[in-house]
Amino acid sequence: MPTAVVTGANSGIGHSFAQILVREGYTVYATDVQLGSKIQSLGHSVDVTHLDVGTPDSVSAFQKHFGDQPLDLLLNIAGVMAPHGSDTLTSSNLAVFSKTFVTNTFGPFLLTQALLPNLLRSSRPRIGNMSSRVGSMADNSSGGSYAYRSSKAALNSISKCMAVDLKDKGVVVVIMHPGIVKTGLDANSHTMTEAVEADEAAEKLWKILMSKKLDDTGRFWHREGMELEW
Repeated sequence: MPTAVVTGANSGIGHSFAQILVREGYTVYATDVQLGSKIQSLGHSVDVTHLDVGTPDSVSAFQKHFGDQPLDLLLNIAGVMAPHGSDTLTSSNLAVFSKTFVTNTFGPFLLTQALLPNLLRSSRPRIGNMSSRVGSMADNSSGGSYAYRSSKAALNSISKCMAVDLKDKGVVVVIMHPGIVKTGLDANSHTMTEAVEADEAAEKLWKILMSKKLDDTGRFWHREGMELEW
């Protein structure tokens, strides 16, 4: 039975991914900084564990909890975004940038670093990093969202570095854009006609995630299957 770790599993796409992993027969470690009713609803077969990806002590504690077993799939899904009015050229500040980068950028790096020995014990290791199209500099035509946008651009850079460094070790790194999704990340998403439910986004991203081979490592994918520009 393959083993997976997913962050941000108490809500949104992270929770939907956890449900998919259970359905697909994985041994699931579902983590979140908040262990609420949604993550608890995943069932007794799921290891539900507190994890603050931006806190080194929390990451270290989780690594010890996970132990020395092989890890087949690491899904770095947890993310935060400041309200749009707090992340503009005139309103954003160091506190907004720090909070955003700690979770969106530093967190995936630190957790991957901690669990890398486990990934390398797998015969088919795979990492899925949840980015966003707003992290694409080529696609930026609307500006704004300074901290969130740059945190995802930085995550893309880190993910590409991981792909290069780990290719000869057989680790596939997939960078994912979910599209506009009705989650708690952005309250405005619930009123957007093009927004989809978290389950739909996760199902489409799952197919993309699991279809990619080592030759595809380090590339940036839209949930509908198109490759995105940096």
